[in-house]
Amino acid sequence: MINLSVLSVFVPTFFMVSLTPGMCMTLSMTLGMTIGVRRAMWMMLGELVGVGLVAVSAVIGVATLMLRYPEIFAAFKWLGGAYLIYLGVMMWRSRGRMAIPDAGESVPSVTPVQLIVQGFVTAVANPKGWAFFIALLPPFLDAGQPMAPQLAVLVGMILTLELTCLLIYAGGGHTASRFLRRDGNVRLLNRVAGSLMVGVGIWLALG
Repeated sequence: MINLSVLSVFVPTFFMVSLTPGMCMTLSMTLGMTIGVRRAMWMMLGELVGVGLVAVSAVIGVATLMLRYPEIFAAFKWLGGAYLIYLGVMMWRSRGRMAIPDAGESVPSVTPVQLIVQGFVTAVANPKGWAFFIALLPPFLDAGQPMAPQLAVLVGMILTLELTCLLIYAGGGHTASRFLRRDGNVRLLNRVAGSLMVGVGIWLALG
């Protein structure tokens, strides 16, 4: 259905796109630091749904509609960015549900739904994600073949590569947090993670 020579270019291209540091990868690393890889997978679920939606939309032309009404897209970006900045400030102050607790304090109580929404909004409101899919995905589709099966295979591969990179970043963040916690630097870790979260929020709002 899809030529192997096409896949030999497609896989490394989209793996490098996913591996490149960006909003979603930074978010994954930050959550790996604060709530651990296993719980961060809820965010990854939302992010993957968002990435899949953006990929399909870029092919079927929804991107054109988004560009025709930029004020809606801008509002979505600003709201998502403001929420991430708020979370980052709370983490920097060692407060809120995503901050790492000091010894004796309760574990953060962020819910799976909140993490799923966070990942989804970050993926869908990422203008660079739209740009990458609009530019890179259509050339790999053969107009002479049925579109749906091709799109299903390629999007499935994209999501697999994306999940792999998200796990790499979350694992790296978790490893870093273990070293910092070992020295009792919980406040420093919260400030590092909070700063990264604020950075993602600003990036999302102004990107």
